Amino acid sequence: MTLGDKLSKLRKENNYTQEQLAEILGVSRQAISKWESNIAYPETEKLLRLGELYECSMDYLLKDENNTPTSVSKSKTITLNFSNPNFERVSNKNFHGLPLWHINIGYGRTAKGIIAIGFTAKGVISIGLFSLGIISFGLLSVGILALGVLAIGLLSAGAFSCGVIALGAISIGIISIGATSVGYFSAGALAIGKYFAIGDHAIAQIALGDTKAIGSVYQKLGELTIQDIADVKELLDANVPSYLSWAKKLIELFV
Repeated sequence: MTLGDKLSKLRKENNYTQEQLAEILGVSRQAISKWESNIAYPETEKLLRLGELYECSMDYLLKDENNTPTSVSKSKTITLNFSNPNFERVSNKNFHGLPLWHINIGYGRTAKGIIAIGFTAKGVISIGLFSLGIISFGLLSVGILALGVLAIGLLSAGAFSCGVIALGAISIGIISIGATSVGYFSAGALAIGKYFAIGDHAIAQIALGDTKAIGSVYQKLGELTIQDIADVKELLDANVPSYLSWAKKLIELFV
Protein backbone atom coordinates (compact mmCIF):
# COMPACT_ATOMS: atom_id res chain seq x y z
CA MET A 1 0.00 0.00 0.00
CA THR A 2 1.16 3.52 -0.78
CA LEU A 3 1.14 6.35 1.75
CA GLY A 4 -1.96 7.80 0.09
CA ASP A 5 -3.78 4.46 0.30
CA LYS A 6 -2.96 4.19 4.01
CA LEU A 7 -4.06 7.76 4.75
CA SER A 8 -7.38 7.19 2.96
CA LYS A 9 -7.94 3.88 4.75
CA LEU A 10 -7.11 5.26 8.20
CA ARG A 11 -9.31 8.33 7.72
CA LYS A 12 -12.31 6.19 6.83
CA GLU A 13 -11.66 3.75 9.68
CA ASN A 14 -11.67 6.69 12.12
CA ASN A 15 -14.88 8.18 10.67
CA TYR A 16 -13.41 11.48 9.46
CA THR A 17 -14.48 13.30 6.34
CA GLN A 18 -11.81 15.06 4.30
CA GLU A 19 -13.29 18.39 5.46
CA GLN A 20 -13.12 17.42 9.15
CA LEU A 21 -9.55 16.16 8.85
CA ALA A 22 -8.53 19.31 6.97
CA GLU A 23 -9.90 21.49 9.78
CA ILE A 24 -8.10 19.45 12.44
CA LEU A 25 -4.76 19.71 10.60
CA GLY A 26 -5.22 23.33 9.49
CA VAL A 27 -5.01 22.59 5.77
CA SER A 28 -7.42 22.66 2.84
CA ARG A 29 -9.66 19.75 1.83
CA GLN A 30 -7.83 19.72 -1.50
CA ALA A 31 -4.55 19.04 0.32
CA ILE A 32 -6.08 15.97 1.99
CA SER A 33 -7.35 14.76 -1.39
CA LYS A 34 -3.90 15.18 -2.99
CA TRP A 35 -2.22 13.27 -0.16
CA GLU A 36 -4.63 10.37 -0.50
CA SER A 37 -4.20 10.37 -4.29
CA ASN A 38 -0.37 10.38 -3.99
CA ILE A 39 -0.24 13.65 -5.93
CA ALA A 40 1.40 15.42 -2.98
CA TYR A 41 2.84 14.37 0.38
CA PRO A 42 2.27 15.78 3.88
CA GLU A 43 4.92 17.89 5.54
CA THR A 44 6.79 16.20 8.39
CA GLU A 45 4.80 18.13 11.01
CA LYS A 46 1.49 17.05 9.46
CA LEU A 47 2.68 13.46 9.12
CA LEU A 48 3.55 13.32 12.81
CA ARG A 49 0.16 14.78 13.64
CA LEU A 50 -1.53 12.12 11.51
CA GLY A 51 0.42 9.43 13.34
CA GLU A 52 -0.85 10.75 16.68
CA LEU A 53 -4.40 11.09 15.40
CA TYR A 54 -4.58 7.59 13.91
CA GLU A 55 -2.42 6.05 16.63
CA CYS A 56 -0.02 4.38 14.19
CA SER A 57 3.75 4.39 13.75
CA MET A 58 5.71 6.47 11.25
CA ASP A 59 7.23 3.20 10.03
CA TYR A 60 3.77 1.99 9.04
CA LEU A 61 2.92 5.22 7.22
CA LEU A 62 6.18 5.62 5.34
CA LYS A 63 7.09 2.04 4.52
CA ASP A 64 5.62 1.03 1.16
CA GLU A 65 4.61 -2.63 1.45
CA ASN A 66 2.24 -4.94 -0.35
CA ASN A 67 0.75 -6.17 2.89
CA THR A 68 -0.66 -3.85 5.45
CA PRO A 69 1.52 -3.96 8.57
CA THR A 70 -0.02 -3.98 11.95
CA SER A 71 -0.37 -0.52 13.44
CA VAL A 72 0.53 0.22 17.03
CA SER A 73 -2.34 -0.92 19.20
CA LYS A 74 -4.39 1.64 21.07
CA SER A 75 -3.61 0.10 24.45
CA LYS A 76 0.12 0.27 23.75
CA THR A 77 -0.08 3.86 22.54
CA ILE A 78 -1.98 4.92 25.64
CA THR A 79 0.57 3.20 27.85
CA LEU A 80 3.53 4.86 26.15
CA ASN A 81 1.90 8.28 26.36
CA PHE A 82 0.33 7.98 29.80
CA SER A 83 2.07 11.14 31.01
CA ASN A 84 0.59 13.10 28.09
CA PRO A 85 -2.48 11.19 26.83
CA ASN A 86 -4.06 12.25 23.55
CA PHE A 87 -7.46 11.26 22.28
CA GLU A 88 -9.50 12.68 19.43
CA ARG A 89 -12.76 11.75 17.77
CA VAL A 90 -15.04 13.80 15.50
CA SER A 91 -18.65 13.23 14.46
CA ASN A 92 -19.05 12.46 10.77
CA LYS A 93 -22.19 14.61 10.73
CA ASN A 94 -22.02 18.40 10.45
CA PHE A 95 -24.31 21.31 11.21
CA HIS A 96 -23.51 24.66 9.55
CA GLY A 97 -19.91 23.61 9.01
CA LEU A 98 -19.34 22.31 12.55
CA PRO A 99 -19.26 18.63 13.56
CA LEU A 100 -22.10 17.65 15.87
CA TRP A 101 -19.47 16.66 18.41
CA HIS A 102 -15.71 16.89 18.69
CA ILE A 103 -13.65 15.35 21.48
CA ASN A 104 -10.00 16.41 21.48
CA ILE A 105 -8.27 15.58 24.75
CA GLY A 106 -4.59 16.36 25.23
CA TYR A 107 -2.36 19.24 26.23
CA GLY A 108 -2.81 22.26 23.95
CA ARG A 109 -5.50 20.64 21.80
CA THR A 110 -8.67 22.46 20.71
CA ALA A 111 -12.10 20.93 20.22
CA LYS A 112 -14.63 22.68 17.97
CA GLY A 113 -18.17 21.42 17.52
CA ILE A 114 -21.80 21.80 18.50
CA ILE A 115 -20.70 19.80 21.55
CA ALA A 116 -16.98 20.30 22.21
CA ILE A 117 -14.86 18.55 24.83
CA GLY A 118 -11.13 19.23 25.07
CA PHE A 119 -8.22 21.07 26.62
CA THR A 120 -9.63 24.15 24.87
CA ALA A 121 -13.28 23.81 23.84
CA LYS A 122 -15.37 26.00 21.56
CA GLY A 123 -18.97 25.10 20.85
CA VAL A 124 -22.63 25.53 21.66
CA ILE A 125 -21.99 23.27 24.65
CA SER A 126 -18.33 23.29 25.62
CA ILE A 127 -16.42 21.46 28.34
CA GLY A 128 -12.72 22.06 28.80
CA LEU A 129 -9.91 23.58 30.79
CA PHE A 130 -10.62 26.70 28.72
CA SER A 131 -14.13 26.72 27.31
CA LEU A 132 -16.15 29.09 25.15
CA GLY A 133 -19.78 28.44 24.28
CA ILE A 134 -23.43 29.17 24.87
CA ILE A 135 -23.25 26.70 27.77
CA SER A 136 -19.68 26.54 29.03
CA PHE A 137 -17.96 24.49 31.74
CA GLY A 138 -14.26 24.80 32.59
CA LEU A 139 -11.44 26.20 34.65
CA LEU A 140 -11.89 29.38 32.62
CA SER A 141 -15.32 29.49 31.01
CA VAL A 142 -17.00 32.12 28.88
CA GLY A 143 -20.59 31.79 27.70
CA ILE A 144 -24.21 32.78 28.08
CA LEU A 145 -24.30 30.23 30.91
CA ALA A 146 -20.78 29.90 32.29
CA LEU A 147 -19.68 27.61 35.12
CA GLY A 148 -16.05 27.47 36.20
CA VAL A 149 -13.37 28.51 38.62
CA LEU A 150 -13.26 31.75 36.62
CA ALA A 151 -16.60 32.27 34.88
CA ILE A 152 -17.68 35.10 32.61
CA GLY A 153 -21.16 35.12 31.13
CA LEU A 154 -24.71 36.36 31.01
CA LEU A 155 -25.33 34.01 33.94
CA SER A 156 -22.06 33.00 35.60
CA ALA A 157 -21.18 30.88 38.60
CA GLY A 158 -17.71 30.14 39.93
CA ALA A 159 -15.06 30.88 42.52
CA PHE A 160 -14.67 34.18 40.65
CA SER A 161 -17.61 35.12 38.46
CA CYS A 162 -18.44 38.11 36.33
CA GLY A 163 -21.73 38.52 34.48
CA VAL A 164 -25.11 40.14 34.24
CA ILE A 165 -26.14 37.77 37.02
CA ALA A 166 -23.07 36.52 38.89
CA LEU A 167 -22.79 33.97 41.69
CA GLY A 168 -19.48 33.10 43.32
CA ALA A 169 -17.05 33.46 46.19
CA ILE A 170 -16.11 36.76 44.53
CA SER A 171 -18.77 38.01 42.13
CA ILE A 172 -19.16 41.10 39.97
CA GLY A 173 -22.37 41.79 38.07
CA ILE A 174 -25.53 43.79 37.69
CA ILE A 175 -27.02 41.33 40.17
CA SER A 176 -24.19 39.92 42.25
CA ILE A 177 -24.40 37.21 44.91
CA GLY A 178 -21.35 35.88 46.76
CA ALA A 179 -19.15 35.97 49.82
CA THR A 180 -17.80 39.24 48.43
CA SER A 181 -20.14 40.76 45.88
CA VAL A 182 -19.94 43.97 43.87
CA GLY A 183 -22.63 45.22 41.52
CA TYR A 184 -25.66 47.41 41.02
CA PHE A 185 -27.58 45.01 43.31
CA SER A 186 -25.47 42.91 45.69
CA ALA A 187 -25.99 40.25 48.32
CA GLY A 188 -23.31 38.57 50.42
CA ALA A 189 -21.17 38.57 53.55
CA LEU A 190 -19.61 41.77 52.15
CA ALA A 191 -22.06 43.33 49.71
CA ILE A 192 -21.18 46.50 47.84
CA GLY A 193 -23.86 47.85 45.53
CA LYS A 194 -24.60 51.00 43.63
CA TYR A 195 -28.34 50.96 44.32
CA PHE A 196 -28.95 48.07 46.74
CA ALA A 197 -26.94 45.82 49.05
CA ILE A 198 -27.97 43.21 51.58
CA GLY A 199 -25.69 41.11 53.77
CA ASP A 200 -23.63 40.99 56.93
CA HIS A 201 -21.84 44.17 55.83
CA ALA A 202 -23.79 46.17 53.26
CA ILE A 203 -22.77 49.35 51.44
CA ALA A 204 -25.06 51.01 48.86
CA GLN A 205 -27.65 53.74 48.36
CA ILE A 206 -30.06 51.34 50.05
CA ALA A 207 -28.16 49.17 52.54
CA LEU A 208 -29.64 46.35 54.63
CA GLY A 209 -27.10 44.78 57.00
CA ASP A 210 -26.94 42.34 59.86
CA THR A 211 -23.78 43.78 61.42
CA LYS A 212 -23.08 46.95 59.45
CA ALA A 213 -25.07 49.00 56.96
CA ILE A 214 -23.88 52.13 55.18
CA GLY A 215 -26.53 53.69 52.96
CA SER A 216 -26.54 57.10 51.34
CA VAL A 217 -30.34 56.99 50.89
CA TYR A 218 -31.51 54.36 53.39
CA GLN A 219 -29.88 51.99 55.85
CA LYS A 220 -31.25 49.37 58.19
CA LEU A 221 -29.71 46.87 60.62
CA GLY A 222 -31.42 43.64 61.58
CA GLU A 223 -34.87 42.36 60.71
CA LEU A 224 -37.13 44.36 58.40
CA THR A 225 -40.65 45.26 59.42
CA ILE A 226 -43.55 45.37 56.97
CA GLN A 227 -43.15 49.14 56.86
CA ASP A 228 -39.39 48.81 56.20
CA ILE A 229 -40.09 46.54 53.22
CA ALA A 230 -42.62 49.01 51.83
CA ASP A 231 -40.11 51.86 52.26
CA VAL A 232 -37.34 49.90 50.51
CA LYS A 233 -39.55 49.08 47.51
CA GLU A 234 -40.63 52.72 47.24
CA LEU A 235 -36.99 53.89 47.34
CA LEU A 236 -36.01 51.33 44.72
CA ASP A 237 -38.73 52.70 42.44
CA ALA A 238 -37.48 56.23 43.01
CA ASN A 239 -33.73 55.60 42.61
CA VAL A 240 -33.27 52.77 40.11
CA PRO A 241 -33.29 53.85 36.43
CA SER A 242 -35.91 52.35 34.12
CA TYR A 243 -33.41 50.28 32.11
CA LEU A 244 -32.69 48.28 35.29
CA SER A 245 -36.36 47.75 36.15
CA TRP A 246 -36.02 43.99 35.38
CA ALA A 247 -33.26 43.68 38.00
CA LYS A 248 -35.18 45.77 40.51
CA LYS A 249 -38.20 43.47 40.19
CA LEU A 250 -36.03 40.42 40.84
CA ILE A 251 -34.56 42.04 43.95
CA GLU A 252 -38.00 43.02 45.26
CA LEU A 253 -38.98 39.33 45.29
CA PHE A 254 -36.39 38.70 48.03
CA VAL A 255 -36.87 41.82 50.14
